[in-house]
Amino acid sequence: YTYRRYFDAIATRLHQTARVLHDEGVRLGLEYVGPRTSLTSCKYPFLHTLAETAELIEAIGVPGVGYVLDSWHWFLAEDTVEQITALRNEDVVAVDMNDAPVGIPKDEQMDLSRELPAATGIIPVRDFLGALQAIGYDGPVRAEPFNKKLNEMDDDAAAAATAAALRKAFALLE
Repeated sequence: YTYRRYFDAIATRLHQTARVLHDEGVRLGLEYVGPRTSLTSCKYPFLHTLAETAELIEAIGVPGVGYVLDSWHWFLAEDTVEQITALRNEDVVAVDMNDAPVGIPKDEQMDLSRELPAATGIIPVRDFLGALQAIGYDGPVRAEPFNKKLNEMDDDAAAAATAAALRKAFALLE
């Protein structure tokens, strides 16, 4: 496949999926993958920015298809607050939050190595959440760290650490 044929095939398949979901009252959220290190893993880089995801959502053409916005991918794709504030609340299906590890240049960050939200301050979580607040986002927000230290904790401790991180991130808006 060329990039365009691949894009069209994915759009067609997701159109069919989204139609079935829409008919049942279920929304489909699409998430792009922002790290530069992920761009070389496939023949064609596919959906690594908010703008590219918008193109796919438009091509799918079914109501209820929207974005899963992830602070990690947003930051590493170098997307902007203005891009988020150009969306509407109903465009966003869900939000994932993380932070980036310290000491790794932006273009060398690896997708499966993340920190809890607002843990390092590398990702401008306040700006990200502020943009969501500006569009009146009222859907789910979840932490999505891929973090060895957190994974080694027992479930209660990991849940407590995650809840504390989310509270810390939201406190930045006060």
